[in-house]
Amino acid sequence: MSIVGHFINDKVVDIHSRLQDIYNPATGGVIRQVAIAPKSITEASIAAAQAAFPEWRDTPPVKRARIMFRYKQLLEGHADEICCLIGQEHGKIMHDAAGELQRGIENVEYAYGET
Repeated sequence: MSIVGHFINDKVVDIHSRLQDIYNPATGGVIRQVAIAPKSITEASIAAAQAAFPEWRDTPPVKRARIMFRYKQLLEGHADEICCLIGQEHGKIMHDAAGELQRGIENVEYAYGET
């Protein structure tokens, strides 16, 4: 069974204090597990975010917009996969999952000023 870990500093950290089952609400079956982070991993994650923020803050707005635009392209390019994951984890049918994804994409567009 796959374990959803913690993505910190460009790598998955699989240190955990315990695991929690993730259920597919449509079937009731366990589809994967999520690693519950101990305090040390939570603190490492916060420290990584704090260390990364100054560089992001100092990135020119046009470059940040390009990064967000690329993120939008990735979301659109992987829409089927993302919708399947939304369905598995939230019990939504594909049509509803596509609507959720579209609302997320609209938020990304707003963040980089396309709207």
